[in-house]
Amino acid sequence: MKAYFSHGKESGPWGTKIRRLAKIAENRGCGVESIDYTDTMDPDLRIERLLGVLAKEQDEFVLVGSSMGGYVSLVASQEVHAEAIFLMAPALYIPGFERQEYRSRCSHIEIVHGWSDDVIPVENSIKYAKQANCMLHLISGDHPLNSSLEVVAGLFERFLQQVTDQR
Repeated sequence: MKAYFSHGKESGPWGTKIRRLAKIAENRGCGVESIDYTDTMDPDLRIERLLGVLAKEQDEFVLVGSSMGGYVSLVASQEVHAEAIFLMAPALYIPGFERQEYRSRCSHIEIVHGWSDDVIPVENSIKYAKQANCMLHLISGDHPLNSSLEVVAGLFERFLQQVTDQR
């Protein structure tokens, strides 16, 4: 299995959070790829890039996205078959983003969102989680979730364990 990470709007492919979660994935025997989107702020171009990478994938994979990368991962999951999706403070229901409805083909979706997020309203994740009937973890933390990184890491490890145990 492989984990594909999609970073947020203004971060990079190997920020603190992705490095920490990638190590967890590698320790569970997963391959890891973090897509570099730093050359574009356009979420739809990022979706195209991710779909281009996934079109070549032969193995099972999970999608992991943070902020705009969460939007990118979720929208891409409408066209590919991901085993599972892990979203952190996903940029859903954002004015100006093309997609405002999300119909993932994936049945195992988990969201982590910080109560103190002042960039993406926590209500957006609540709205989507209710619609998708998926797991939602509301935790202490702000948008980057770096202050709650160990909590996020624990949730991600449990998520990966569930996904790999179901195979």
